[in-house]
Amino acid sequence: MRKLQTQGVHHITLTGADRQTSIDFWEGVLGMPFIFDQPNLDDPNEGHLYFDPGDGRLITVFTNENREPDPRRTPTDAGCVHHLAFNVSKATWSQAVERLDERGIRHSGPKDRGFMDSIYFTDPMGLLIELACYRFEPPVGCTHADVMIEAHRIRVARGDYNIAEVHLADAIELLVERRQNTLSSDRSPKDPY
Repeated sequence: MRKLQTQGVHHITLTGADRQTSIDFWEGVLGMPFIFDQPNLDDPNEGHLYFDPGDGRLITVFTNENREPDPRRTPTDAGCVHHLAFNVSKATWSQAVERLDERGIRHSGPKDRGFMDSIYFTDPMGLLIELACYRFEPPVGCTHADVMIEAHRIRVARGDYNIAEVHLADAIELLVERRQNTLSSDRSPKDPY
């Protein structure tokens, strides 16, 4: 038996309301360029809009001019999507509350997640959206996932409840030591003062 190895998210497709509501939210609120538009090839009564969330991957939305936005929270039963999280820069993160407030969009306020900061609000269809901002940059040649797995191992070894910035900093130091050679025979911390 062999795996069907994935290499990233190709796209996520959501059921939206009408075309303009979808464009106004995904491009007009979240800034995702509207890059492709065609009929839903499985249902001629629907449109299929494509948006770039910022990494060249795709968020697509099925639209129907007879559907109206329904802001009630989408189901969170087993098997349902709980929320979608999008990465934002620190500069955008620091403006999130102000920019949501100026639009009258209700939100959770800032949430401390230890390794990132988050804020939550719903789209016009009641889907929970998270804007997330990492508190670290991975070393060159590493991914956020590389740092997270090392920080997790450090956290567990220390018996700590959740990942905090100290685990991230120690994970980054460990990854740099593994990836970058040095001419020094001793890489341990020193006190030059």
